[in-house]
Amino acid sequence: MSRKLFCELNPITYKISVFKGVFVRKLKWFINRKKYARTYNKDKLPVIVYEHKSLIRRKLGNVNMELQENKAINLSLAAPKVNSIIIKPQQIFSFWRLVGNCTEKKGFKTGLVIKSNEVGQGIGGGMCQFTNLIHWMVLHSPLTIVEHHHHNDIDMFPDYGRQVPFGTGTSIMYNYLDYQFVNNTNQTFQLITYTTDKYLCGELRSNKEINTKYHIVEENNYFVEENDGFYRNNEIYQKEIDKKTGNQISKKFLIKNHSKVLYDKQFIPIEKLKVRQG
Repeated sequence: MSRKLFCELNPITYKISVFKGVFVRKLKWFINRKKYARTYNKDKLPVIVYEHKSLIRRKLGNVNMELQENKAINLSLAAPKVNSIIIKPQQIFSFWRLVGNCTEKKGFKTGLVIKSNEVGQGIGGGMCQFTNLIHWMVLHSPLTIVEHHHHNDIDMFPDYGRQVPFGTGTSIMYNYLDYQFVNNTNQTFQLITYTTDKYLCGELRSNKEINTKYHIVEENNYFVEENDGFYRNNEIYQKEIDKKTGNQISKKFLIKNHSKVLYDKQFIPIEKLKVRQG
């Protein structure tokens, strides 16, 4: 049996670990405050690099739909805090530095959260969907991701109209698990984020055209039964394509997923289920 981490010993040590993580992050923000994007511009930059939207109220197994309604409120409160942010060359985008702590006092509601690979409830739940949206747009750009956490050890819910490959999501927790990217290019970028009745919407814009485009591809996507249950497997790559010639410039490996399935076998697509060898 592996030795427990300090934060896993009991509720008190967990709170101590959280306090330490939050304090250390705030200290880093203060020391490096000039490096972070903090300027907003209501005028949209002229070039759309990539745009995407995700359905807010989704059917997720047996999850209470009230949590989905609360998530809609939470996203509507958080989106304006990111909307129109300008990321200049060499600046860092930090999700939590812009959004802040999602507290009940600020109007945030109880929503779905994932902690220690388990589904639960917490104030401000739903922010992972927000960083998922931002992450997906950033993957279609020359921006460089510098902090990205994920919870791909488990596959929690069956696919219901999935738009992006499994395992390309994010995991965040105020504020020590952040989502950050840096602009290492010589041009300026801007994030536009807003909600409608049905969708969380985003646009990644720039002040000038980009000569390349990006595709995210999934390979070796299958399910397999192991001794302790079923597992989902896939590999995610980022392809960079020259816009003028259509030639592939590079193919970058992003992540390999091997995730335990937490839902019933009947929801696993039979055509993607491999027979266990041996």
